[in-house]
Amino acid sequence: MTADSQLAANQGQPVAGSEKIGVIGSGVMGSGIAQVMAIAGHPVVAFDVDPGVVAAAPGLVAEGRFGIQGAVARGKMTEAEAEAALARIDFTTDRDAAAGVDVIIEAVPERLDLKIQLFRDLDKECPEHTILASNSSGYPVQALAVATDRADRVIGWHWASPPPVMKLAEIVRAPQTSDETTETICRLAAAAGKNPVVIKDSAMSWGYVTNRVYGAMIREANAVVAEGVASREEVDQLMVDCFRWPSGPYGMVSGATTGWKAGKK
Repeated sequence: MTADSQLAANQGQPVAGSEKIGVIGSGVMGSGIAQVMAIAGHPVVAFDVDPGVVAAAPGLVAEGRFGIQGAVARGKMTEAEAEAALARIDFTTDRDAAAGVDVIIEAVPERLDLKIQLFRDLDKECPEHTILASNSSGYPVQALAVATDRADRVIGWHWASPPPVMKLAEIVRAPQTSDETTETICRLAAAAGKNPVVIKDSAMSWGYVTNRVYGAMIREANAVVAEGVASREEVDQLMVDCFRWPSGPYGMVSGATTGWKAGKK
């Protein structure tokens, strides 16, 4: 152990690269995030209030369309690596277990009131050093930060669906987010194979960068369809053919809401 590692251990801080990750919400997004972080070498505790979701999540991670066994079949992982990654994830209905971590990644439904209450509760339940990261699609991170007494350790980490595939790491820095918090989350994202881009939080608009631009695209696509210029399917096909997107705008909506199940665009 290096001198820096020993010092961090003595102070109760996570050694770089060994952070324990908590994921709050274990549905399509949450289980995918847990999968990515476990493959990156982190112990993960993934929580959900719904026992049925917790029961289904291990199957999604292991054998879902973008699960770990698929990576083995494509030669991206060995069977031993897959087994080790799966062993790092603990799916649970015990939120106390998920709170005792170094970094929380929140992936609950997109309701601001729900997220604010969750961050208020996590602030009380988590160790002082724990970073609270939100996977919100566009709510101001500062609205979550002010619900806590650790605004410097609150940040946005917006993922794209499906998490095991998409490189997006839209890191949303609120006014009080510290350099250390931002650097930690960027390091974790990069080590997990994502492309972290730090953007400024805004209290004046919803959607950060990705969903603000995407929203403009959807509005224009809807106008095209409403005017009878083209069907949804035709819009999707044209955008795929012209811009080499993996999916058109309507296919993106369908995939994000269904978890990109086989047969869905």
